[in-house]
Amino acid sequence: MLSLLLLSASHAFAQVTPATDSTLAVPPTAAPEATPPNPLAFYGYVDGYYGYDFKHADTQKRPGFLYSHNRQNEFTINNGIVGLRYQDEKVRGAFGLHAGSYVEANYAAEPQVFKHIYEAYAGFRPFEKAWLDVGIFGSHIGFESAISKDNWTLTRSLAAENSPYYETGARFTYEVDPKLTLTGLVLNGWQNIQETNQSKAVGTQIQWKPTEKLLFNSSTFYGNEQPQGVTRRRRYFHDFYASYAATDRLSVVGVFDVGKQARANRSKTDTWHTGAALLRYKLAEKWAVAGRAEYYYAEHGVIISSITPADSDEDFKVKSFSLNLDYLPVSKVACRVEGRIFHSPKNFLLDRNGQPTDNYGNVTSSIAISF
Repeated sequence: MLSLLLLSASHAFAQVTPATDSTLAVPPTAAPEATPPNPLAFYGYVDGYYGYDFKHADTQKRPGFLYSHNRQNEFTINNGIVGLRYQDEKVRGAFGLHAGSYVEANYAAEPQVFKHIYEAYAGFRPFEKAWLDVGIFGSHIGFESAISKDNWTLTRSLAAENSPYYETGARFTYEVDPKLTLTGLVLNGWQNIQETNQSKAVGTQIQWKPTEKLLFNSSTFYGNEQPQGVTRRRRYFHDFYASYAATDRLSVVGVFDVGKQARANRSKTDTWHTGAALLRYKLAEKWAVAGRAEYYYAEHGVIISSITPADSDEDFKVKSFSLNLDYLPVSKVACRVEGRIFHSPKNFLLDRNGQPTDNYGNVTSSIAISF
């Protein structure tokens, strides 16, 4: 019913472009936040959704390269979060728990004791304008988070789905000036809470905000992500995006990611790259629309299909387009519906009849609340 109502509304706004709230016009920087009046804050979030797939296998699970909103023909919860955060002038920390289909899919490899930890870190200011945090926290890669209500589109891009949602390690953040923030990280690895080998990974992030409307981000990752006992394969990854709030109503984002990982013999590498363009426009005070065009290419399906691909494995090539309609009755609630299609130059999925297909589509609707 929600999907039908929102789709009907989308026809009424057919030739108009969507606007974004000021909070979404430019993704937040990594700069230290102002100390809140009450340093201890309770927070929560619930995202209930229903999705339906076309030409996909006869199962409730969506394709394996999708982790958020990854169930279809089923009413369920993508992510439910409760937690506490503390921050004063010199100390900060957080602890949050979560559950839902996103957790089941994205934390499947984590030990049971860690699966339901959304964030858990402690930090302090070693000197003015700097923070040092240790624990579990959101990824420094990409402009989309695990909280779909804060993203421009209901579902996450292919680039975001197949790069880290979360990280575990030490994070040092320094605000050079209000326009420039630098971050350095030492991590257990590429989206894992518990260490899987004896190697540590490193990461960096540069966020430059030359104006209130424009933001540039550069994030890197370097490390060995093979399990203990498996031949080492070094992985290098770079994420770049630029966000621009062209007007009070119109905002755009461009994303380009590229990564390389050594093959088993280490003489060659597998390369993957992905790009996306997103546009969001505010139709009215409570209505917005967003469009996204993207592609994903991975030699031998590296990362998106396997972290240890063989030379004989097929390359992965997919393009995707989506259209998103948002209704925001109040600031804490988002009602959203999104249609999305995928296409590949060759078969990459099985349909409901078990036959290979080169295209796939879905519709997803959601009501999310944050407090």
